[in-house]
Amino acid sequence: MSEPFSGRCLCGAVRFEARGRPKGIFWCHCDSCRRHSGVPVSVFVGFENDSVPVTEGAITTFKSSPGTTRGFCARCGSTLTCATVHFPTETHYHVGAFDRAAELQPSKHFFANEQLPWLKLSHNEQGK
Repeated sequence: MSEPFSGRCLCGAVRFEARGRPKGIFWCHCDSCRRHSGVPVSVFVGFENDSVPVTEGAITTFKSSPGTTRGFCARCGSTLTCATVHFPTETHYHVGAFDRAAELQPSKHFFANEQLPWLKLSHNEQGK
């Protein structure tokens, strides 16, 4: 990935630009991510903490559980980030916040044991 990935919240008050290579792109099935985003599964891309400058506005954060801080737009409520002590040098950004989200394809699953039983993913994605 040589050119930056631009992202923003729904209303455009918060904008950011990811530079460098992603640390990983993954599905997260945990209950906490579901409650934060309102969707059955979240897809995140991880970048080094200092490689995604906010170019407009500010990401508002809150501690959702011990060791986890989530970020969102204070104006429109868009879910944007998740940072955890398990990955101290990177921040995970919701793939849907990026302008070129189609290029950020997940390749692994976290908390697969919490996957909703009615969520059926293609055989090629399951278990990676």
